[in-house]
Amino acid sequence: MITFKEAYQKVLAHPLDLGNEVVPLLVSHGRILAASIVADRDFPPFNRATKDGIAINYATLEGGRTTLKIEGVASAGMPQQKLFDKHACLEVMTGAVVPLETDTVIMYEHLAIKNGWVTIEKEVQKGQNIHYQGSDEAQGAALLAKGKRIASADIGVMASVGAASVSVKAVPKVCAISTGNELVDVHQIPAPHQIRKSNSITLQVALSKVNIAASTLHLKDEKKDIEEGLKMALQKNDVLLLSGGVSKGKFDFIPEVMDALGVEKVFHRVAQRPGKPFWFGVHHEYKTVIFSFPGNPVSTFANYHLYFLAWLHTSWKIPVETHHAVLGATVTIQGSLTRFIQVETYWNNARLCTKPITENGSGDLTSLAKADGFVCLEPRDAAYEEGELVPFVPTR
Repeated sequence: MITFKEAYQKVLAHPLDLGNEVVPLLVSHGRILAASIVADRDFPPFNRATKDGIAINYATLEGGRTTLKIEGVASAGMPQQKLFDKHACLEVMTGAVVPLETDTVIMYEHLAIKNGWVTIEKEVQKGQNIHYQGSDEAQGAALLAKGKRIASADIGVMASVGAASVSVKAVPKVCAISTGNELVDVHQIPAPHQIRKSNSITLQVALSKVNIAASTLHLKDEKKDIEEGLKMALQKNDVLLLSGGVSKGKFDFIPEVMDALGVEKVFHRVAQRPGKPFWFGVHHEYKTVIFSFPGNPVSTFANYHLYFLAWLHTSWKIPVETHHAVLGATVTIQGSLTRFIQVETYWNNARLCTKPITENGSGDLTSLAKADGFVCLEPRDAAYEEGELVPFVPTR
């Protein structure tokens, strides 16, 4: 049995080269940029009026004029207009190109207009109410960095530079596999000795949050069926996420079958709770990575967030996300097992704080609905004190 830190490093030491793919802009949300997004022109691309009002040549005011004749109108979407009489003005709308021979915009609220003439009623600053060309970003500037997770605002930036399609990190083909004779489909009424499937469905939905459309497979606790099912799954997928079948029960055939199928065992059993029977391996011929988690719901859920997501970031060649939070109660971790403790979170004085939730072991599925994540506590002689900053893995 190896330590949590050893297991974690061994998992990260086996990334896959997932490559890149090009996707339409509108389905790129949440994906990881494979190339920087560069400004194809200045931002903004012209001197832009930021108020509805009039555009003037400020030199006119310096000469003492405060009443000007309206020469025309410049609106958003029109080519750049020109002020021919520097002692006159042009009406200008928000978003319009500031007309030639003008350098200042005055909002309507500071004007009196009558019979085609404007009287300026407020003090004016030269250059006011103009968003100058290139003042946000210059042509050629990197607007979004390679490796960034695409958010809603980023979609707008990419649209503005004409990125109708986007190069992103490819996602792996993943199959979420459940095992066990006791499991029945969600729509079925289970017999007293049966339970409905939940782990594979939980994994499938969790994977969708990182834009992976996983397939699912259920295997009965029969060695031949497991071998046939896993052989096909290994050939078709980049990653297998299994729940169940890796402990020491008489029907826990996964490790034995993996060996028969040519999968290299990297490790089996980790000094952690939950998830001590965790099995991890690699099939070098098929280039498939296998995460085989214990079947208890909390074990599967915790190990997915702790190991798989970190592995995925490493495969994408982007930093693994790390978080810390304040411990809301004193906790003692003795013995040799690293503990992943379910907590709810709250904010106190701008600090993320945690409070352990009441649970009934790693088989307590309903406890997951109460938790916002796990705090990760290594065994040590001294207690972890309330108020101490500790590693935190969010699950919401």
